[in-house]
Amino acid sequence: MEALLHPDFPLDPTFPNSARSAYWVGPRHLAGDDGRLYDVVADTLAGLGWTSLTIVRGRQKPDEESEDQQVLRSTVLHIHPDALRWAQWVLPDEPFHLGERPIAWQVSARADTSSPLAQWSAYFTPDLPGEALVDFLAALDAHEQPTMPLASPELVLDTVTAHGWVRDIDQPDAGAMDPTFTSHLSLGEVPPLIQDADPRTLVAQVDEMAGPAGWQAWAEPRVGALCLWAASFSAGVPHDLVAAFASALSSTAPVLRRVLPESTRDRLLCAPAD
Repeated sequence: MEALLHPDFPLDPTFPNSARSAYWVGPRHLAGDDGRLYDVVADTLAGLGWTSLTIVRGRQKPDEESEDQQVLRSTVLHIHPDALRWAQWVLPDEPFHLGERPIAWQVSARADTSSPLAQWSAYFTPDLPGEALVDFLAALDAHEQPTMPLASPELVLDTVTAHGWVRDIDQPDAGAMDPTFTSHLSLGEVPPLIQDADPRTLVAQVDEMAGPAGWQAWAEPRVGALCLWAASFSAGVPHDLVAAFASALSSTAPVLRRVLPESTRDRLLCAPAD
């Protein structure tokens, strides 16, 4: 279980006076993950019938000197019954970063079980609202063919603009942002190390050609500041799955929180849940 991100939440007359008090918070794309991103997702996957496995790396011997002991790390892998889709909690190993934030969850899918390689992958950092990742995984679980796209990129943009987001004035067909210009959604070049079965992802930099476009999302509370959260979808992720994520992320419905991100406290509206 994850520890609270901000256990010593300072007093503020306009915000909860206790990190243990429950409050309805909005907008949700700035509300953080309540310090429970693992639990919320793991509980959802268990409810959907996915199997969980713990992967342990490294070793420790009780009689070893502390400086000689190897770090023991573990990740948790959740696998769909058809073995075509899986989700891995990778934060303990922090393999790489998005927006200078470590990856927390990696979700992948393949077309059939004959290949061990993922057809596409999606990556999510801490402080991403768990509701968005849960809806993405619920849509993935319900998808009969998890690598088969069922919609065009326009569906993603239509979904967020229906919730009041505005299209990017420079790229109206490939980007949108919330009305405060804090959270962004963009279709374009993917960051390094994003895994996708499209061979163009391996040669794009070598050939100096544009590789396949994937969706990226992030929240930047202040220009030049550390991102609150980031998400990256490789080019192969079906647009209808991204739309499910985007719909939950941009929803105007408040979310229940006990812990608020410090970087967005002044932008949140809170109401007691009691």
